[in-house]
Amino acid sequence: MDPRNIDIKDYNYPLPDEKIAKHPLAQRDSCRLLVRDADGQVSDHRFSDLPGLLPQDALLIYNNTRVINARLRFRKPSGALIEIFCLEPESPADYAINFASTDGCAWRCLVGNSKRWKDGPLDGAVTLADGRTLKLTAVRTEKSDNGSTVSFSWDDASVSFSEIIAAAGEIPIPPYLNRATEASDSSDYQTVYSHVEGSVAAPTAGLHFTDAVLDEIDRLGIGRREVTLHVGAGTFQPVKADQIGDHDMHSEFIAVDLRLIDELAEINSRHDKKIIAVGTTSVRTLESLYHIGCMMHCGLWEGELPQWYAYDNSHPRLSTADALRSLASWLRSRGASQLVASTRIIIAPGYDYRIVDGMVTNFHQPQSTLLLLVSALIGPEWRNIYDHALASDYRFLSYGDACLFFKPQR
Repeated sequence: MDPRNIDIKDYNYPLPDEKIAKHPLAQRDSCRLLVRDADGQVSDHRFSDLPGLLPQDALLIYNNTRVINARLRFRKPSGALIEIFCLEPESPADYAINFASTDGCAWRCLVGNSKRWKDGPLDGAVTLADGRTLKLTAVRTEKSDNGSTVSFSWDDASVSFSEIIAAAGEIPIPPYLNRATEASDSSDYQTVYSHVEGSVAAPTAGLHFTDAVLDEIDRLGIGRREVTLHVGAGTFQPVKADQIGDHDMHSEFIAVDLRLIDELAEINSRHDKKIIAVGTTSVRTLESLYHIGCMMHCGLWEGELPQWYAYDNSHPRLSTADALRSLASWLRSRGASQLVASTRIIIAPGYDYRIVDGMVTNFHQPQSTLLLLVSALIGPEWRNIYDHALASDYRFLSYGDACLFFKPQR
């Protein structure tokens, strides 16, 4: 099956606004958890039950990215409000170096009310956590259909850009919540294990985890590992094309430690553990590793995994263990302890999962690439599962309830 021929209308379903959770539950792990096991059996639980529902030989892998206060607002002398939504760093292009900058930086941005910002700088006052005030200046240096490049500068070289956006910016909650950001979103829209700054949207499947759930996972001897994928605004981008082949996937930054790549290679050679990914971002990161390894083996790697590479049968396909070993060997030959790359992978029905055996995820928007990713794992049964969830008053989307899906037994 070639996913490029999929009609997105086949992945539509009715989602009334009242089914969309506008806020999370006060106790994160008290939300509901729908489980679909490897035999296709569906059952209803609470998220706090998750540790006992995971296989004893599971390795749980989650995304440690942290959402930044990516939405900045400036007001022109005329009174016009200009909103700048920071998408990804451009100069320096490295996330960590950019956030640590004290002498200015540039980002790729979306600009709201763009027509009112014809030229010239925008100035704003920023009050830091310690009470100091500084001037932040934004200058648009490039404009295109895909956004603008905005350079930021400020008048205090002792302050980093990370500190500035923490003080001046706002958490960019999903547009489908149809409400303004509230103070509670600053904590609600972060996972308890987030610590690597860079996302403009949360890896929302991880929002259900609590320290108590993680402690119980540890007590049961189930391993936990981290990867990084900085979620871009493209995660909310609707599929506007009738067929998936005409949809352009956004690029996202990933980082995976060499030690984890070695561990995954060993697991896949022994087949002695089940890899459970938390969220579609972790799924995309892990599955990208296999194809990146294949590209490295063939000498094709140039830093970004193309959208359709996984479906191109003209390239040789290695075993999962061999692909991961090729990736690890490539890193070692360059003295690197971590893979840093970009991925545009699209996972849709017809995709062959290579690393992930199951996933913790949320209920996704109709006609979304995230719903395609879920369907690629569990097949057309997704529709019956979603019908059950709607009829059973599950809460949908980012602040809603959770699912635990296992790859069907062959």
